[in-house]
Amino acid sequence: MPTVTLRFSPLAEHVRTARLVAVSVARRAGFGENQLDEIRIAIGEACARAVAGGTRTSAAPVGLVDMRLCDDQDRLDVTVVQCDAHGEPLPDTGSDLSETDSLSLALMAGMADTSEQTASADGVALSWTRQAVEGPGHYAH
Repeated sequence: MPTVTLRFSPLAEHVRTARLVAVSVARRAGFGENQLDEIRIAIGEACARAVAGGTRTSAAPVGLVDMRLCDDQDRLDVTVVQCDAHGEPLPDTGSDLSETDSLSLALMAGMADTSEQTASADGVALSWTRQAVEGPGHYAH
C-alpha cells in the first residue's frame, strides 16, 4: 500500500498544501473528479482542526501536524495527528469536544465511508477511509 506522509508546521497556510497533496494521492488511487471536492473538504477540516489545536487545553502546544495518506486500488486512508516539535504525537488531554469540533467531525464523517477520532497515550488521531466509485469523471489508471 503506497503511503505519503506530510509533516508541517501548524500554520493555516499549510492546510492548502495538505489538500493539494491529498488530491494528488486521491487521483493516483483512482478517485474521479466528482469526488475530489469532498476529499479537499475533509482534508481541510482535519488539518484545520490539527492546526488550530483541536480540543487541546494542555500547556503542550502543537508543534507539527502529521498527515499520512495510504492509497490502495481505489481506496484512500487518511490519518491526521497533532505532534510536538519533535514529531511525537501529543497525548490526549481528555477534554470534551466543542460545538465547532463536533461540526467539523460530522462534516468529515459525511465525506468518508468510515471516520473516527481515536485517543490514546500516543495522541489523538483523526482517521477516515474513502472508496473511489466508478462513474463520470472516474480517473483511469
